[in-house]
Amino acid sequence: MPEILSGISTFQAAFYQYGWERCTPAHQFGPAARTHYLFHYVISGTGLLMAQDQKGETRNYSIKSGQGFLLYPGQISTYIADKTNPWEYAWLEFDGLRVKEALDIAGFSKDQPIYHATSKEYREIMMNEMLYIAKHPDEPPFHLIGHSYLFLDALIRSTSSTRMIKTGKMSDYYIKEAINFVEQNFPYDISIEDIAACCGINRSYLGKIFHNSIGKTPQEFLIHYRMSKATELLKMTKLSIADIGNAVGYPNQLHFSRAFKNIYGVSPKNWRDQNH
Repeated sequence: MPEILSGISTFQAAFYQYGWERCTPAHQFGPAARTHYLFHYVISGTGLLMAQDQKGETRNYSIKSGQGFLLYPGQISTYIADKTNPWEYAWLEFDGLRVKEALDIAGFSKDQPIYHATSKEYREIMMNEMLYIAKHPDEPPFHLIGHSYLFLDALIRSTSSTRMIKTGKMSDYYIKEAINFVEQNFPYDISIEDIAACCGINRSYLGKIFHNSIGKTPQEFLIHYRMSKATELLKMTKLSIADIGNAVGYPNQLHFSRAFKNIYGVSPKNWRDQNH
């Protein structure tokens, strides 16, 4: 049996799974598709990744120690440890409102899923953060969330295509204003028109810049944010399902349960049972 350390962290709804594994020869996972982004960093050994590209065609990648690979939500993939020099890797499964933007900055895409670091210093920091998370599952949740963000920061800083673009584009300003508005008002009965109005722009333009920057419509963004907060309350409190729905902007429990299941595939009650 392979030696494995793993855990689950859904308090922030940005990081879902994490772990470390020293694989047995020819150990295989897949074919499968994930619901969220999944990053593996290969600490030692080698292996093979078979993953769909942007066109849905399967490509093969040979990956060795010091490299890694990113899998996208819904992307079918299989990865196999080498028969003679099986890999050891750490992984993090995550998602979030600005994740796509961060990964774009790091140079990832379905056509370019392989991690190549140009900074050894930040690569080591990233690896250490992943191992820390994997090997300290009993630490307080917000402590692990902090290390998760340090992982993302090191991941971006360590890549060859880091482009920490600091432009003065108005669209960036509008996106930040919209996100701030959602963060402060998601428990209330707000509409997309309200979000656009807070930015001083029309709904159509808000939809365009959201799609370009985040890969979601404003409505999808708002729903995902509310559901992420719902998972925090489900995990960290004993509030009733109705009270949690009301706390994240759904006074109707049926509407809340339906929206939650559309995102996570299970009812709020079943999600709570599975994550306790």
